[in-house]
Amino acid sequence: MRTSAKAKRRNHTDKRGIKLSKKVAIFDIESVLLDAEFLPSLAVRVGKEKMVHDITLQGLRGEIKWEEGLRQRIAVLKGIKKEMAEEVADSMPYMKGAHELCSELKRKGYTLIGITGGFGIFADRVKKELGFDYLFSNQLVFNDGELVGVEPLKVKSNRVEGLVELLVKIEAKKENVVAVVDGANDMKVFRHASVMIAFNAQPIVKEVANVVVETKDLMKTLEYF
Repeated sequence: MRTSAKAKRRNHTDKRGIKLSKKVAIFDIESVLLDAEFLPSLAVRVGKEKMVHDITLQGLRGEIKWEEGLRQRIAVLKGIKKEMAEEVADSMPYMKGAHELCSELKRKGYTLIGITGGFGIFADRVKKELGFDYLFSNQLVFNDGELVGVEPLKVKSNRVEGLVELLVKIEAKKENVVAVVDGANDMKVFRHASVMIAFNAQPIVKEVANVVVETKDLMKTLEYF
């Protein structure tokens, strides 16, 4: 674990006992709260993992935009039964330390926000089971029990619709926001946080973050909240 700018613990009441800004923790979900990725896991079930992986690599190389890559991967998996998709979603394991960390943060008074460019089919379970306050995700579309596409994206490569408005609503200030992500597409949330944690992340994320954790145990991030 490396820290380039160790986050200091912050007091959230002043000496007069006046409440200060809301404490907020923002988490990516796939490969952070969950120790898995949904579309690759689904692709394995139908023998299309190479096709999905190749599209993912195109995005990482900058050959296609993330949004286009997502739509292409969905197109490859079109026709998959909803029951199979739900089974894969429900089987995605939690990252080590996810439950313990979230319980401790709730005890400390943090508002928990989950963000994923993935889908509610797995993210809704995470929100419920980890006690998150808010969730931003995209939604798959099924017709007659088969995957046909994805709804207009709410979580995009450059913004999360509604996140800025939520942070204003709950009176969260940047100095009291911690964000934990792993992928380049997730770095958009770093602009809202003072503590930016790269968790087992891509190299470009590590360059931008001020905290780098390279152990697959979320409890290793606790000291930075």
